[in-house]
Amino acid sequence: MRALGVASASAALALSAAGTALACNISEFSAEAKCDGDKGVITVTDVDPSGVPATITVFLQNNGADLKKVGEQVVKGSREGVTITFAEDWKPDAEYRVHVKAAGYVDEDIKPNLTTPSTACKKEEPPAPSDTPTQSAPASTPAEETDSPTPTPSESDSTPPASSAPSPAAGDSNLAETGANSNTGMIAGIAVGLVALGGGAVFFGLRRRGASNDR
Repeated sequence: MRALGVASASAALALSAAGTALACNISEFSAEAKCDGDKGVITVTDVDPSGVPATITVFLQNNGADLKKVGEQVVKGSREGVTITFAEDWKPDAEYRVHVKAAGYVDEDIKPNLTTPSTACKKEEPPAPSDTPTQSAPASTPAEETDSPTPTPSESDSTPPASSAPSPAAGDSNLAETGANSNTGMIAGIAVGLVALGGGAVFFGLRRRGASNDR
């Protein structure tokens, strides 16, 4: 009977230790940084088969200190695993501390701290090529052309010679072109009339003289 009692006590202690080990353990939690499209997320998975509620808190680290609290959620694990997600647009190579607290079982961080991938979720697009053509630098002027002085025009070539003849007045030029205010036409007409009258007088005088001689 005594041996049976010792065996029963040993079995109870073993079952108690096994139950405690299966209840909740930090090794049953894991964290990962992933991408959800162009946004970053942090996931924590609990594979505790006993389903003990555990509070998960995520902190962004900076030089070994908490920079900010990302968020806090409660998870109940299962043998298949239960995953919770924290929306966090993480930067490449960032460090996060993930703390797990299950009352009476776990109160510690997941080791080591979570380090995000070195590539961001959103790919940087290369700049579009410019449609404006690149202007080429002007060709350098040969030394002979740049060094040769530009000839300066002489005074005789650049300035036309001044005329010594006086320019006619505006009134004289108009009269010479149009003939206005001139007596030349009238004088010519009188001269023609006088020549005609003189010729007629000579003609009649000659006729009268011939008639007188006939008598």
